[in-house]
Amino acid sequence: MSDYRSVPVVDTVHDRRVATTQPGSRMARRAAAASAPPPPPPPDDRPPRSHRTDGGGQGKMRVLAWISIGVTTLMVGGSLTAYTVYRDAFGNITQKSVKDDIINPRPPDTGALNVLLVGSDTRAGEGNAKYGQQLARTADAGGKRTDTIILLHISPNRDKAQLLSFPRDSMVQIPKCKNEATKQEMPARRDMINSAYNAGGIACTISTIETLTGIRINHFVEVDFSGFKNIVDALGGIEICLKSGVNDKKAKLVLPPGKSLLNGEKALGYVRLRNYGDGSDIQRIKRQQIFLSKVIAKATSNDLLTDPGKLRNFISAAAGSVTMDPDLANDTERLIEIALSAKELTANGVKLTTIPWIPDPENPKARVVWKEPDATKLFTSIKTDTEVATPAPSASAGTKPKVTVKPEQVRVQVLNGTKAVGKAKEVADQLAEQGFNVVGLGNYESPDGQSLAKSEIHYAKTIASAPDHATTLAGAVLPKPAPAAGKVKATNPSTYTNPAVTAGAAPKGTPVIQLVVGEDFDSVKVTKLPDSVQNSTITASEQKNVCT
Repeated sequence: MSDYRSVPVVDTVHDRRVATTQPGSRMARRAAAASAPPPPPPPDDRPPRSHRTDGGGQGKMRVLAWISIGVTTLMVGGSLTAYTVYRDAFGNITQKSVKDDIINPRPPDTGALNVLLVGSDTRAGEGNAKYGQQLARTADAGGKRTDTIILLHISPNRDKAQLLSFPRDSMVQIPKCKNEATKQEMPARRDMINSAYNAGGIACTISTIETLTGIRINHFVEVDFSGFKNIVDALGGIEICLKSGVNDKKAKLVLPPGKSLLNGEKALGYVRLRNYGDGSDIQRIKRQQIFLSKVIAKATSNDLLTDPGKLRNFISAAAGSVTMDPDLANDTERLIEIALSAKELTANGVKLTTIPWIPDPENPKARVVWKEPDATKLFTSIKTDTEVATPAPSASAGTKPKVTVKPEQVRVQVLNGTKAVGKAKEVADQLAEQGFNVVGLGNYESPDGQSLAKSEIHYAKTIASAPDHATTLAGAVLPKPAPAAGKVKATNPSTYTNPAVTAGAAPKGTPVIQLVVGEDFDSVKVTKLPDSVQNSTITASEQKNVCT
């Protein structure tokens, strides 16, 4: 799978169309024509945004990019069926290379496709300037900020897709990064998550997300204000339905109750709208998510895909509105994968999740921090694709019917094969939270007295159903151990209790499977997410027409 390691360097602070690619290329010639070096981006000096129900004026810009970003990843929803016909339009995608600017260790590539989607409020260019006037605090008309960071995650077998939104006011640990303009290294610091983009650009944003989540970012897409408008207009507008009308001077939007077809300009006002409903951020975010689902549905609809004229206009508008890494922009097969996943999003329901958060104790009215351990469990679920595949039951007896073994039917003894104190209890808690019936703890001493390099799973040879139970357990452990017949001797065995988890009673005769934790143990697959994550996720079933 391709990633940033094969991508060249770019700088688009001054002019998003000035990039450095291969010598002699169209983008290289544009870079040579640049007359002046870009000024450093301005600091994020906007007043803090309140998270109370009355909202705050300074955060209203973030949503338009939130919408447009999702669309750009889906813009290939039909174009790839006739890619050669529209090749010229795809040549208009601005490419930006960042490999040399990512200076932190990268998480492993799991085979998933993770695309970082960033909405930029850059004021560079005629189409964007008028939307950034309220944010301009310096003489730099070309400065940029981001109020929108979304991760598009597509599973390794490309059958599931999810959009994960990072609140821009999140206080997090920003790792060391290169300044996008000066290329000087900036030290690590605690700051708002969007500040990574302000000074370090997309490379620093990638490093920040990777270090915080442990998720490998394979590609990125950037969109600006005018790009959002162009995409909505190319789709022929988006229809919404309101219970009550809108008359908001700040958003420059007047809409009647009932159905309205929004063009790009009105859509921009709608997604920036604050003074509507109860005025809360929560309601506004849900409204934005519903709008995004409508955009995704229309961008992948048969009405668009079967109309060559509309399709050509949409591709041209989308291609001219985004910036991507060259690996993505030039990889037809990868674009096809995203297109097919976009269709899956529409067919199976768009799933949109916001990182669970709580008010920042140091600044509860204006900043948030991620709720732990809930956020970490969410990230683990994405790294492990959340689902534990149902194992194929073993054919241990030709006349015996096959049985599907669920996690709650698997009794587990967890043994610590490492020198880390408390490792068995730590892993046991993870298994119990995912429904496994943990019955005991202990240690394992290897013959050479050293830590066990790789985790192992053992089961009793004499119980016919044991391989099926062991297979279910193996499917929940990363990296996946290969089950082996024959149990090992446990030292210092003890019973396991976890007051927060209630395990179901296993049927009589259920085998006890041993998990011996090795140094390579990474995590248990997360299939049951905390309530805070469930409450921050909406799916297609919840995206109902408010007028019915």
